[in-house]
Amino acid sequence: MAFIIALIVFIAAFQQSLSGFGFSLVAMPILVQLVGIQTAAPLVAVLALTLNIINGFRWRKALDFSEIKRLGIWMALGVPMGIWGILALNETVVKAGLGALLVAYALFALLRPEKLPTIPRRWAYPAGFFAGLLGGAYNTSGPPLILYGSLRNWSHQRFRAVLQSLFGFAASIVVTGHLIARHYTPPVLTHVVISLPGLLLAVGLGMMLDKRIQPGHLKKWITIATLILGLSLFIP
Repeated sequence: MAFIIALIVFIAAFQQSLSGFGFSLVAMPILVQLVGIQTAAPLVAVLALTLNIINGFRWRKALDFSEIKRLGIWMALGVPMGIWGILALNETVVKAGLGALLVAYALFALLRPEKLPTIPRRWAYPAGFFAGLLGGAYNTSGPPLILYGSLRNWSHQRFRAVLQSLFGFAASIVVTGHLIARHYTPPVLTHVVISLPGLLLAVGLGMMLDKRIQPGHLKKWITIATLILGLSLFIP
């Protein structure tokens, strides 16, 4: 079991180190199936925080602080409600909700046109809030932010840099919430220690291959995998 968890973390961290998103989208559904939501949520949160700090430093030159500020404030409001949600909802409901979220995002990413209309910046408010809500509950704040960034037509470098900062911001709030709720039990911490070497190895490998793989090809395969993972959550 420990090796499988470490392998999942490695794969998820590797693809985020190339594309800029997807660690939680890949890791969370599988870990929920393996160890349950109560263990997977705090585990993925602390690993995501570590990964986002490292990648955020890598891509810091492309940061857009105006977008980060708008999105970050509303993310902070949504995270506590998301953390409360995993305690109040049945685990089956949580899995189904996460599955629907992943399927909806994957279908949008696969079917969207090449050129998207540019939306106004005020859409950052609902996007940030729902990102925080989903980040608190499922550690998957990415889909609303990815949709917003796509419809704002960010460059690839800005896309990755802004997402890492926001993911790291949301993860820090989520980790704090789990600490307060005392979710970091000895089994969770054991999984963290076992998973960290694979995460760091994945980041190093991602840095080596960053300029050799076309991001468009990689993101397409990641999206297909995300669709399959989302559908799998509906299977008892």
